[in-house]
Amino acid sequence: MIFFDSLAEVPADFGPSAVAIGKFDGVHAGHRRIIDELRSVAERDSLESTIVTFDRHPLSIIRPEACPPPLVSNAQKVELLEESGVDATLMLVFDLPFSRLSPEEFVRSILVDALHARVVMVGADFRFGARGAGDVALLQRLGAEQGFAVQLIDDVVSPAPGAEHTRRASSTWIRELLAEGRVAEAAVVLGHLPSVRGVVVMGAQRGRELGFPTANLSPQNEGFIPGDGVYAAWFTVDGRRYGAAVSIGNNPTFHGVPEKQVEAHVLDETIDLYGKTVEVSFVEYIRGQVKYSTVEALIDQIADDERKVRTILGYPDKVVA
Repeated sequence: MIFFDSLAEVPADFGPSAVAIGKFDGVHAGHRRIIDELRSVAERDSLESTIVTFDRHPLSIIRPEACPPPLVSNAQKVELLEESGVDATLMLVFDLPFSRLSPEEFVRSILVDALHARVVMVGADFRFGARGAGDVALLQRLGAEQGFAVQLIDDVVSPAPGAEHTRRASSTWIRELLAEGRVAEAAVVLGHLPSVRGVVVMGAQRGRELGFPTANLSPQNEGFIPGDGVYAAWFTVDGRRYGAAVSIGNNPTFHGVPEKQVEAHVLDETIDLYGKTVEVSFVEYIRGQVKYSTVEALIDQIADDERKVRTILGYPDKVVA
């Protein structure tokens, strides 16, 4: 996949292209269905399948108080888009000057002059240009004038995990599931495991003292952190994947632990992780955070958590010396 992080990077001879425009936060199952259709159209018409997305949620500029947290970082989004098989991605900086582009300027500078679009795929509620002045009808009119067709994308619905009804696949729905700790259900809507990525930093080393050393992720991490609790997860570092029991929260048994701390106990491995960037991919929720009256009770619970994680991940039983 070719990646452009500005219009200036797009070569003059790029295209012609088939373009899908959107935030693509999480690159979830709905997005992947759209990308599959985009690639099919591009292959049929000998076009470059191209995603146009943004470096931040438009609401962060237009209405910051209403802006939701992202599901993935820009780096994670680019990786997921590359895995999807598109030919190119253009990630535009959504700043104040960009938000003031008229609909006509948006179409001319991005779709026509830069990408030489022949097909543009958008949802029925697509808005573009300053104050959302442009709608699908205007895009269709401009497309007729500028030489590209507009193809409407139907909403992608997904079975609500554990329920009989369906719901529109969306980043909003995934955030709701993750906030409730329902990571296995979120993975169904995402089409991949929800993950966070961060640098391992020095913690209080209580886990080591308890016999369950943990890797503590820096608070400056990438991805949406699920609700407080204990999870079965995969832990990836230096290209290798390990099973892990992961705790999220402030560890109520001890005082002074910062909120939303992500701690991963890697199974059966002793690795020097400080300063390394790691990724934690959540598989299943185990339990909520509980305050224990004694350290011994906490140790017993952690040992039980580890047994459950091993079963969920298909990991071998712990060998006791």
